[in-house]
Amino acid sequence: MRNSNRFQLTSICLASLFVTTSVFAYDLNTDWPQWRGPDMSGTARQSNPPTTWSETENIRWKIEVPGVGSSTPIIWKDRVYVATAVKTDRAAEGATQPEATTEEPAARSGGRRGGRGGRGGGAQPNNFYDFMVIAYNRANGDEMWRSTVASQVPHEAGHNTNTYASSSPLTDGERLYVSFGSRGVHCLDFAGKKLWEKNLGVMQTRNQFGEGSSPAVHDGILVVPFDHEGESFIVGLNAETGDEKWRQPRDERTTWSTPLITEFDGRTQVITNGTTRVRSYDLVTGELIWECGGQASNPIPTPVRFEDNVIVMTGYRGYAIYSIPLSAKGDITDSDTITWIEEDAAPYVPSPVLYNGQLYFVKANNGVLVSRNAKTGELIIGQTRLPDVASVYASPVAAADHIYLTGRDGNTLVLKHGDTFEVVASNQLDEKIDASAAIVGNEIFLRAKEHLYCIAKP
Repeated sequence: MRNSNRFQLTSICLASLFVTTSVFAYDLNTDWPQWRGPDMSGTARQSNPPTTWSETENIRWKIEVPGVGSSTPIIWKDRVYVATAVKTDRAAEGATQPEATTEEPAARSGGRRGGRGGRGGGAQPNNFYDFMVIAYNRANGDEMWRSTVASQVPHEAGHNTNTYASSSPLTDGERLYVSFGSRGVHCLDFAGKKLWEKNLGVMQTRNQFGEGSSPAVHDGILVVPFDHEGESFIVGLNAETGDEKWRQPRDERTTWSTPLITEFDGRTQVITNGTTRVRSYDLVTGELIWECGGQASNPIPTPVRFEDNVIVMTGYRGYAIYSIPLSAKGDITDSDTITWIEEDAAPYVPSPVLYNGQLYFVKANNGVLVSRNAKTGELIIGQTRLPDVASVYASPVAAADHIYLTGRDGNTLVLKHGDTFEVVASNQLDEKIDASAAIVGNEIFLRAKEHLYCIAKP
């Protein structure tokens, strides 16, 4: 299963151009339509954004975003769309207040399947929150509209590293979609009018650490994962109407991973990571195509495709990176079908970025960089401490031969793409950042704790 043959980076760059993903109709110069970008790799292939900025340099605009949220903004044409949860003054009666904890998500094992789990990192909410999508003018940051799709008192305390708006919105160019999990899946038009909503039930997340996986959409089907401490499932919805097309039960506890939808050999697969199994489903029917066990627990990183393989990572209480051919069938656990496996380091919360055949990721949530050859798994850059970046939740992004890694303290380290570790710049902003960046054209959009930044040269 392991292959340590060295391939030249030049040939890998050429091969990566033939990667087929779930998105074809977007303009790479103007759009970042979903979590992890146009091809779900975290890469903006035709962009050339700044490599240096500060609160006073290369900031085109900075606007305050109401409420809380750690979801990534998406960009479609001349608009930027953000999901957020705004606490109101409207109080509810009868809420309890559990003690707080500062442990990492899923760091405790007190939850049980089918129950409410343990306690999260904050007090049980007493107030209603307005769950909304806000549209901003891409050119100047002016608010164009805001649409409240639900108003509820969250049923779980959540964790102090999570928010009630951690799922990123997305678009297929025809409509906007956003999942607020227990507050429903919602579809809007580009003027903010709600077209439909779907209530899939109430999530009971492990230890009340909160919700976070985003939907994925392709060919008129919106795929929504619903892994929790109750009866887990994945569902395919008609993107135009919200009607259910298929549903598959899943033997999984709470996960926060977003599916990858990708076409291979005339069939479209939905790849989902999980503690029990990585699974591939048929987009049209929901039929299970293949599955593979062996991952570590609490998967969060989104799968990424390279050539005809999909690469999945998990980095909590163990490390696992599996490269699995999309031609697989049935249960391939511990089989020679698996292309390669590595188990020395993998990310916990952040997803990897794939750039020109090279994977970049951090170890767990730490400021330790690792880079591997996507084709072979061969180590290119061994575990290297990132200067000025101690902890990472945001997923790295890439453009114009640079890798951008944002730490939780608001500092973004820019690295030169290649087989050696080279720091180009270190860019500090004033706020905490957990949301992943979006890159379109020559702009970077960064959502901080309180503000949304558009970073661009004058």
